[in-house]
Amino acid sequence: MTVHPRVAEVVADYLDLVDAEAGGLVTGLYLEGSVAIGDFRPHASDVDFVAVGEDPPDAVALAALERVHARLGERRPGLHFDGAYLTWQDLAGGPDAAVGRPSIEEGRFRATSDRLSPVTWHTLARYGVVCRGPAVADLDIWADDEVLAAWQDANLDEYWGRLLARTAGLVDSPGPFSRTDDATAWTVTGVPRLHYTLTTGDITSKDGAGRHALRVFPERWHRVVREGLRILRAEDDQSLYGDPGERWQDVLAFGEMVIADAHRCYAERHRS
Repeated sequence: MTVHPRVAEVVADYLDLVDAEAGGLVTGLYLEGSVAIGDFRPHASDVDFVAVGEDPPDAVALAALERVHARLGERRPGLHFDGAYLTWQDLAGGPDAAVGRPSIEEGRFRATSDRLSPVTWHTLARYGVVCRGPAVADLDIWADDEVLAAWQDANLDEYWGRLLARTAGLVDSPGPFSRTDDATAWTVTGVPRLHYTLTTGDITSKDGAGRHALRVFPERWHRVVREGLRILRAEDDQSLYGDPGERWQDVLAFGEMVIADAHRCYAERHRS
């Protein structure tokens, strides 16, 4: 798979830095997320990675990795190189085997992390892009569709439901978050990604989730979905809304509808 030049550049920089600081630590490097799914957008997307080694990084290696990511951020400002440091055994064992592994998110390096998302393993197994190491098809990568579905069903409330609840009071007097284009695109394309997985069993991008929403939900919701896609795609068209309060009201209602329908789909699947 040919990746965007910006992705290729940050990967090359990262490998140069990590090999100089901790040669031999990273024996496998794979890309997942939007790059792997084919929806990388230079103006908006992160580059999501999984770095693999024989053993978990020790204290010396952790310090080296923190320096690597600090320097990478200086070289590539504005582009987040986010991911986790796993072992080959972690790939086979899944998220439960990888509790406490180092990770980096939006420039913040963590020496230990909470349980990682099963989405990472499933995306890597199905769509992963190899930068170093064996081909993805030759790897033993954990995948459990039932665990993935249960995680997505819980995440509907634990993340998205809480986010919508926190901003529900801003409908009449929108705050800074709800006024932003980014918040609209994030929510309108984010919640349907979980709906897509719970109804198809597959993984999709934000853009794919927006297209999924246009296919499966009534026309009543198409304006807010198209607004989210317009923002996501950085199109110069005029907003479909003249009033940010009305737009956020539609975002909230859409998000709540998608969460309820996704829960329904999950429940029906487990009744059969």
